Amino acid sequence: MRIGIGYDVHKLVEGRDLIIGGVNVPHEKGLLGHSDADVLTHAVMDSILGALALGDIGKHFPDTAPEYKGADSIKLLEYVNNLIKEKGYKVNNIDCTIIAQSPKMAPYIKNMRENFALALDTDIENINVKATTEEGLGFTGSKEGISAQSVCTIVKVDK
Repeated sequence: MRIGIGYDVHKLVEGRDLIIGGVNVPHEKGLLGHSDADVLTHAVMDSILGALALGDIGKHFPDTAPEYKGADSIKLLEYVNNLIKEKGYKVNNIDCTIIAQSPKMAPYIKNMRENFALALDTDIENINVKATTEEGLGFTGSKEGISAQSVCTIVKVDK
């Protein structure tokens, strides 16, 4: 078994959709980034890449590459899943957290879990998504941005 951790943060801005875990969450602001800026999916990908000792998402999907401008992060997660399979592993468990003062994420968490399970070709029971605020503290608490953390375990597949 191998373990990886991931973290990502993006600034909230006007004029962008708020995509979290592959779900378009209704909000007056969205996240700024080269791709769709899906902070949660980025943290999940980094945790997987860490477990595989393959660097981070910046190495695989640089923000200077025009082909990733506006990219759907769930599609990028599918690419990462192919890397898992190539290395002879499968996802054992993902536990991730969205850190945002607003909007409330609870109504969208089931869809996020479904998106991750589908992209990673695993059972939804292997995916946990939760959300928290920071009680008004820091950049997330002041609604300047949203961050996410993820821990992933992967296991070798018997041949």
